[in-house]
Amino acid sequence: MTPSRDIKRLIEIMAALRTPDTGCPWDLEQTFETIAPYTIEEAYEVADAIHRGDPVDLREELGDLLLQVVYHAQIATEDGSFTFGDVVEEITAKMIRRHPHVFGDEIARSAGTAKGAWERIKDQEKTARASERARLGLDDEMPGYLDTIPSLFPALTEAEKLQKRASRVGFDWGAPGPVLNKIREEIDELAEEMAAAEPGIQGDRIEDELGDLIFAVSNLARHLDIDPEAALKRTNRKFRSRFSAIEHEAAQQGRPLESLTLEEMEAAWQAAKRLPD
Repeated sequence: MTPSRDIKRLIEIMAALRTPDTGCPWDLEQTFETIAPYTIEEAYEVADAIHRGDPVDLREELGDLLLQVVYHAQIATEDGSFTFGDVVEEITAKMIRRHPHVFGDEIARSAGTAKGAWERIKDQEKTARASERARLGLDDEMPGYLDTIPSLFPALTEAEKLQKRASRVGFDWGAPGPVLNKIREEIDELAEEMAAAEPGIQGDRIEDELGDLIFAVSNLARHLDIDPEAALKRTNRKFRSRFSAIEHEAAQQGRPLESLTLEEMEAAWQAAKRLPD
């Protein structure tokens, strides 16, 4: 089998890998559940290639991510749920439906009609999807208001989306100030639990309070129009850079990194902080 620019070849390759007796033993063992972590990982690797500005890696990582879509579609084809073609038809129909100001008639293409259409169309889609799921017997009850937010999002992303959705119905602070006060309150509650805990034991109550604090910080980021994931990534990069200065200091002295005292590490850290990021 030869490489090709045609998506059909990738689908054929995936089908061959999943063919009983002649396929790949590892690929044959996989399920939606076992492949899902790889799908998430590939999405992160795409984002990393974009961040690094590396078009060569980006091309490869996009291919890896596309393979994940084909992989899931192949498993679905085998159990009779849907095919890759169904996936393509679903997303093309959605894009056309959500952009009447681009693909619709003259009235739909007017700026006034386009304004606010996105959320209205999404609500219509949600209703149609609920009807389809009910027809297939997938839902026994109506989903809750927040149930459309996947729980498998990274925690910070999930927190931001939960808060943003709740804010649509007025469950929100109107400004960053009250959120900052909430953060101070959560810090105090965390400190109280830490003081009350038995030495060497970190219980569920401390974890709960720490989670509340992180959730409140995420909420502040939203009110400041800052992506908390991006903000933390930026801090992670600074930490990497400044810690490498500690490694450099140890190397300059010809000493193992672990032989530096905390005071020596702190001095190298502070020197790195004075440098431009």
